[in-house]
Amino acid sequence: MKCRSAVSAVLVAVCSTMMSAGEVHAQGPEAAVAVVNPVVTSEGSRAEVTAVDGRQVTVRIHSAAMGREVSVKVQRPADTSVPRPSLYLVNGAGGGEDTATWEQNTDVVDFLAGKDVNVVMPVGGAWSYYTDWREPDPMLGVNKWRTFFLDELPTIVDTMFATTGKNAIAANSMTATSVLQLAIAKPGLFRSVAAYSGCAQISDPVGRQFVNVVVGTGGGDASNMYGPPGDPAWAANDPVVNAEGLRGTKLYVSNGNGLPGEFDKPGDSHLVTWGPVGLANQIVIGGVIEATTQWCTKNLQRRLDELDIPATFDVSTQGTHSWGYWQKAFKNSWPLLADGMGIPA
Repeated sequence: MKCRSAVSAVLVAVCSTMMSAGEVHAQGPEAAVAVVNPVVTSEGSRAEVTAVDGRQVTVRIHSAAMGREVSVKVQRPADTSVPRPSLYLVNGAGGGEDTATWEQNTDVVDFLAGKDVNVVMPVGGAWSYYTDWREPDPMLGVNKWRTFFLDELPTIVDTMFATTGKNAIAANSMTATSVLQLAIAKPGLFRSVAAYSGCAQISDPVGRQFVNVVVGTGGGDASNMYGPPGDPAWAANDPVVNAEGLRGTKLYVSNGNGLPGEFDKPGDSHLVTWGPVGLANQIVIGGVIEATTQWCTKNLQRRLDELDIPATFDVSTQGTHSWGYWQKAFKNSWPLLADGMGIPA
């Protein structure tokens, strides 16, 4: 993440002093809402603060559903004198375990540093689609990420940071599919949802193959997730098939068309790999992926139109599957996300 200004550094939301009452207290010009630490849920999950760096707090969560430890980064609001809402900023296929993160490849986290919102960034769950798998996977292990995102994590965040309980969620690539699934699975938990360059449909042959390729990239077997082709679980978890469940949620969906555009140039600051090879990969591989996800996005748009469900679609005539476009899309979607959380953009 790019360096914060000196002023932002002063406005810390928490400090590393652990009080005997089990609270982490903030320092700053405003009297801050104390951070409750640790937190234990009724389901047996446990969370505790493990590090504090200015306004960013690292929380270690033991997920009772998965029997594993999950790290979550939380950037505290600019003003913590009163409870604030939460934006769940979800990384793509690598789950934040690699370098393909919002923090490392965009200025989005810095942009949000000036907003009165808790920014919740889970780390883990690479290649899992953040869903509940029916079977443990030999490579990817036990995955009950839907339970984690819907039942465990919000309870912990709301308790630990005394939030307003108003949430939004945004994600790119693989997890753009996941955030739509999450919104359908628990209506109202996320009042606004932004999905950038995802393939919402998963139960038809093309969509299912897309899932197979993504999961297989991480060494996983998608049949451990929803079963073999034709299993009813595929359709039951398909956001296009179940689009009615998105009614009442503020929606922003964006996609490029795979053709090179403004961020596909030598020396662009968003290139994951610098030099001609990195640019070629972004244009060729990123172009193919983005063209595929655009097809999926247009199918979702048609389905929502059929159901008369309002949504904002930003489908461009250019753009590859890459960070420059996702940074731009996030900022374009911010007014909708903020509106859902009840705060000014």
